[in-house]
Amino acid sequence: MNRRQTLRAGASFLGLLAASRLVNPAFAGFEVERSEEEWRRLLSPAAYRVLREHGTERAHTSPLNAEKRPGRFVCAGCDLPLFSSRTKFESGTGWPSFFEPLPDAVGTQVDTAYGMRRTEVHCRRCGGHLGHVFEDGPKPTGLRYCMNGVSLRFEPAAGPA
Repeated sequence: MNRRQTLRAGASFLGLLAASRLVNPAFAGFEVERSEEEWRRLLSPAAYRVLREHGTERAHTSPLNAEKRPGRFVCAGCDLPLFSSRTKFESGTGWPSFFEPLPDAVGTQVDTAYGMRRTEVHCRRCGGHLGHVFEDGPKPTGLRYCMNGVSLRFEPAAGPA
């Protein structure tokens, strides 16, 4: 391969890489971006492990499982409203579950970790890992957004319930 061919191949590769970043949301930037050091200062160790390292909290450990008040669940990383309490349901899985996110709140991508094929759910604003969505939820959507409680924060509705 001569120098011209090498340069042409390199330019082609860089063009493909740039195009993949435009098409594939996994490579796209997010509205809220912080350094790893900033995320570590902002988040608890458990929230950092889930939101930034794609970890999972132990089942039945989140106080949000028992949260029944009217309000909304927001991203623990950037405060974006993600789920209304009206869509929360008891799934029996040990994690807070919802049948529908708020409009334009989450993104999804295929997760093939641990030899499984699942759909990962992340905050569309900061990219924080929230959990996974499954097709075994209640009507009207038939979906179960199984979220890690440490990736969420609950904001009660203002005024009397």
